[in-house]
Amino acid sequence: MKIRHMNINFEYHGVKASNRLEIMVAEKLDKLLNKFDFVVRADVFLKKENTSESETGMKCGIRLSSPGPRIFAESSKSSFESSIAETITELDRQLNKRKAKMKTY
Repeated sequence: MKIRHMNINFEYHGVKASNRLEIMVAEKLDKLLNKFDFVVRADVFLKKENTSESETGMKCGIRLSSPGPRIFAESSKSSFESSIAETITELDRQLNKRKAKMKTY
C-alpha cells in the first residue's frame, strides 16, 4: 500500500494556532485521502465567531482541491472538535458524489 500525503494549509482567524487541532484535522483528512486518492490539497480555516448562541461560534471550513471544481464545507459548533468532525462528514458525502460521477464517464 502506498502512502500519499496531501498538502494541508491552516489559517486561523481570532484563534491561536493549535498543534492538537492540526493533528486531529490531518488524521481525519488522511482517512479521506485513503478513500479518495484524487484529492491533492486541503485549506483549513479555523475561526472564532462572536455569537450569542452557545451551540455555535467555533467555525471550521475546509476547501479541498481535486480534479474539477473545488469542494468546500464548513460548520459552526460549540467546539472546534465537533465543527471539524461535522465538516469532514460533509466533505466525505461530497467526495462520494464526486467519485460516483467520475465513474460514470
